[in-house]
Amino acid sequence: MQPLVAVLDNDFMNDIILNNAQKEFIKDIKEKIRQSQYTTLKTVNKELIILYWNIGKSIVSADQNWGKFIVKSLSLELQNEFPGIKGFSERNLWYMVKFYKEYHDNEKLLPLIGEISWTKHILIMQKCKDSQMREFYILATKKFGWTKNVLIHQIESQAYERFLINQTNYDKTLSSEVRKRAILAVKDEYIFDFLDLGEDYCERQLETELVKNIRKFLLEMGSHFTFMGNQYKLEINNKEYFIDLLLYHRKLKCLVAIELKIGEFIPEYKGKMEYYLEILNDKVKLLDENNSIGIIICKEKDRTVVEYSLKSSNLPIGVATYETTCDLPKNYEKLLPNAEEIAEKVDLFLKDKMNNHSNDIS
Repeated sequence: MQPLVAVLDNDFMNDIILNNAQKEFIKDIKEKIRQSQYTTLKTVNKELIILYWNIGKSIVSADQNWGKFIVKSLSLELQNEFPGIKGFSERNLWYMVKFYKEYHDNEKLLPLIGEISWTKHILIMQKCKDSQMREFYILATKKFGWTKNVLIHQIESQAYERFLINQTNYDKTLSSEVRKRAILAVKDEYIFDFLDLGEDYCERQLETELVKNIRKFLLEMGSHFTFMGNQYKLEINNKEYFIDLLLYHRKLKCLVAIELKIGEFIPEYKGKMEYYLEILNDKVKLLDENNSIGIIICKEKDRTVVEYSLKSSNLPIGVATYETTCDLPKNYEKLLPNAEEIAEKVDLFLKDKMNNHSNDIS
């Protein structure tokens, strides 16, 4: 008799038809394995961060008369003693020193040091000098699962500044369950530096270029957006209406209607968006989904006009601008909130802070 192992080859396995219960069983096992892998990686990462923290602390506490000599010598000794372990270069040891010096007396950053990888910590230390800015990017990286490349993109496109000054009415029109995430999901300005547009272009050309570069567009929009279509048709009493871009936000569990304008924002745009949102909520959204939100993206906007326009709306709408370069306009700097307001906004955006402060870190 042929052994069972020989019978269960790949072709045979491909022919097996599983019932729903069996599929769910296999799916559950896969999820357990993924969760185990994630937990293991998280534990390893935290232990590595603690090690680097303690090395940095030891160097800072060492006899300061030793100077730079001790760091160079320590690096050589560690690399000789542990040849299979990376991370003991002289440069990385100095990062450990910087890490300890700049974080050990910061009560907001200290509980967060084990929550992201060492590589991402280095990026944030290099590119973000402000403590609140570092807190924002650490929390956002943890909360939204940003990869190294996404984190770089978010910092270079100045996501922190753009989130802080965004203009929406979400705080008044959305439930508390989704309000904070929705506010974070909209920037004040988007950077479309990947578009191939000349000096003169129409709204349809802008839309077409965004769809052609859909991956980069969704990356710029932020985490958890998926693309549902452009020129999305709505039909009422045999009359057709078309939404420029329709997205779906997986965490918010809602449709996101986007209208593109190559000129300055005018109040009439708000009324058109409200109409689209009413139809989406009535005819398109599913029963288990939240109400739709709208984002009007214009080339320019008068912030006072936007503020007054959104006051009278009972539907969630945000108004943003777009640029084709990465530079933050100079006039944005004076719009940034003061330190206390920034802290409050960061707490609002990313409330789920990680308070498990390891006993190994002191």
